[in-house]
Amino acid sequence: MTTTFDKAVQLAPAGDHRYTGATEPAYTNMVGPFGGTTAATLLNAVLLHPLRQGDPISLTVNFAGPVAEGAFEIEAHPVRTNRSTQHWSLQLLQQGQVAVTATAVLAQRRRTWSAAEATMPDQGLPRASDLQPLSLPGAPAWVGQYEMRFADGEAPTVFDGREQPHAHSRMWIRDAQPRALDFLSLAALCDSFFPRIFIRRRAPTPIGTVSLTCFFHADAAQLAQHGERHVLGSARALAYRNGYFDQSAEIWGDDGQLLASSHQMVYFRE
Repeated sequence: MTTTFDKAVQLAPAGDHRYTGATEPAYTNMVGPFGGTTAATLLNAVLLHPLRQGDPISLTVNFAGPVAEGAFEIEAHPVRTNRSTQHWSLQLLQQGQVAVTATAVLAQRRRTWSAAEATMPDQGLPRASDLQPLSLPGAPAWVGQYEMRFADGEAPTVFDGREQPHAHSRMWIRDAQPRALDFLSLAALCDSFFPRIFIRRRAPTPIGTVSLTCFFHADAAQLAQHGERHVLGSARALAYRNGYFDQSAEIWGDDGQLLASSHQMVYFRE
């Protein structure tokens, strides 16, 4: 079954190192398309490329300008291939102008000693089935493409200006149209958190992500094993200062395995 997400990240070959695609109205954000699908689409250009070697371990997306609704072109170039890693440079262009730049690193994973230091933030956490899906009338279209069940740190339904002491959130989330987890949907999930400044200040604020980096801790086999089940998303900000704030996030499997982590820098205007 082809889901709306699959349509949003779909690309067609257009010659050497080039692909064409178009934004999907179902993933419209406040201005332009949802950044998560933009990141996933750029990653898809790498995964589809005939020179691809390995699976993603990191993706950095820099939003150089606004992405307009409609057609776009992606250029994907492998800039260096080593014995265990492969490095990529990407650009998304519209009407001859660069809107987004990105880099990706793929790796040939091998079995080694492994351990985890991060722990799943599950203290007092209800199960997904014990929580109600988010209902947020008037939200951008992309929000409706996810089933979000918040344990805490939910987006305010009314901006009342009552500043909160922090902007931590924990939510169970999956695609609204059931879809097995893979690297593309995982990349999009890394950007599925509401802006931290909305949670902290509870006030309408113009914002825009400037740079987003995703680190993939899971391999393809782990993602396939996870299937269509909810993942746990945890997000917080470290600082808001002089027009910019950051967001740190983690995506956990319901078995306690860390699947991905991300960090982004966001512009805001008062």
